[in-house]
Amino acid sequence: MTAGDASLPLADQGAIVRKVTSFETFTPDNDPHREHDFGASEHKGRKLFWKIDYNLLNMVGGLEDPPDPAQTVRVLTIMFADEC
Repeated sequence: MTAGDASLPLADQGAIVRKVTSFETFTPDNDPHREHDFGASEHKGRKLFWKIDYNLLNMVGGLEDPPDPAQTVRVLTIMFADEC
């Protein structure tokens, strides 16, 4: 979570995590490559984004095409749109 999310009360943080983990509204517009690695929602009137990035195990670089999970670290970032 970014500082904006992490500064919220634990109940709000939990609600945000539940929104992210239960997100299923993938469409050709918001998921054109069918990777299910980005989503948008709202929390108490604020736009919320989440994104999964794929990195090398040493966290030095990102990967265009995520290979074998044993070779890749997936990083989830949750942020409010006004933090971008």
